[in-house]
Amino acid sequence: MSDISRRSTARLGLGVGLGAAAATLTGCGHDEHHSRSPTGPGHHPDQPAAGAKQALPRLIGDGSTAYTGRQPRQPAAPTRLEAGRKPPQFVIFSWDGAGEVGTGLFPRFLELARRHDAGMTFFLSGLYLLPEARKRLYDPPNNPQGASDIGYLTNAHLKETLKYVHQAWTDGHEIGTHFNGHFCSGSGSVANWTPAQWQSEIEQARTFVKTWRTNTGWHDQPSLPFDYDKELVGGRTPCLLGQENLLPVARKLGWRYDASSPGGVQRWPSKKHGVWDLPLQAIPFPGHRFEVLSMDYNILANQSHNSTRAPSYHYPAWRTQATQSYLAGFQRAYETNRAPMFIGNHFEEWNGGIYMDAVEATLTHIAGKKDVRLVSFRQFVDWLDAQDPAVLAKLRALEVGQTPPGGWNAYLQPTGRTKTAAGKPA
Repeated sequence: MSDISRRSTARLGLGVGLGAAAATLTGCGHDEHHSRSPTGPGHHPDQPAAGAKQALPRLIGDGSTAYTGRQPRQPAAPTRLEAGRKPPQFVIFSWDGAGEVGTGLFPRFLELARRHDAGMTFFLSGLYLLPEARKRLYDPPNNPQGASDIGYLTNAHLKETLKYVHQAWTDGHEIGTHFNGHFCSGSGSVANWTPAQWQSEIEQARTFVKTWRTNTGWHDQPSLPFDYDKELVGGRTPCLLGQENLLPVARKLGWRYDASSPGGVQRWPSKKHGVWDLPLQAIPFPGHRFEVLSMDYNILANQSHNSTRAPSYHYPAWRTQATQSYLAGFQRAYETNRAPMFIGNHFEEWNGGIYMDAVEATLTHIAGKKDVRLVSFRQFVDWLDAQDPAVLAKLRALEVGQTPPGGWNAYLQPTGRTKTAAGKPA
């Protein structure tokens, strides 16, 4: 069993469903985001022209990270939504932990994203770049020095993680944080941490990413191609716990969003403490009257009651149910209020890997649909920040599954403007 898989289900638990009467949550312009086409035959806009001199990367600190210029494969700069135009349907696939443990899941989904021109967010756990031999460098709040509820990666898996984090960023994906030790229960739980303790945890997570070369002694490994102090603009807490005391720290650090809210719904987001609040969402759960959070472990918790190795005869039906759940959530938003959809995942082979299959089937099904934008959280908040606040307020006024009164054309017209029957301004 991998280091990641050794986490107990009690600590990993992210919820057992959302009932109609009482939710039960226990914590784990119109084409701007589709413009990744080359500017000419065989030329990507982020690649130098033939014969152009390329500057060497500028190493940062001990060379664990480096400034390599603008991130490749980024969408064009977002513009404001035109009056009366239906908003894009944003879908953000994100990954908690982002460690590769020899299962091939990290490269599998990098390849899937490339195939469908999708952006994703990888919430990297800082401890996945700290060798176990140096674990006493980690001083977790309210826990023993070197403790971790997710263990440490082997050296071989740490090298694989470095490789695929490097590839993820150069492929255009975002590298966020899942912090470090993943403490979800007892007095040491992140739910009990103060703002000062969150500050310490974040600084340690950043340090482990920025000093992996010193901590491992691997000076022949390539630098990660980004400045993590600038790259890191958001994260997701372990088990969706502790957001209230995290947010003041996130705002002070200049973070732009947080994806830790425990139990959102499919509506357009708002800010908390000046930071965009982008929660996992309740989505339909086929065969049930209650809804489930849009994360692999939450679906698992409802199917196999926290068991990650249930009898295999369940797998075909559960795989189908998980896929249908994601697609039902997507379709509800796509056909009504166009609220962004957030899907959280882990690189795990729980219950025979059926949740990984469900994610792949979902992304494959929705990719290429009209107005769909498969982006990272960072790219999404870039779009939000470019919009007219009055338009965002109108979008937020739409309830789950509500279509705009009078249709998008009328609903998103500036105040005081109407349309004639011919479609021209009155």
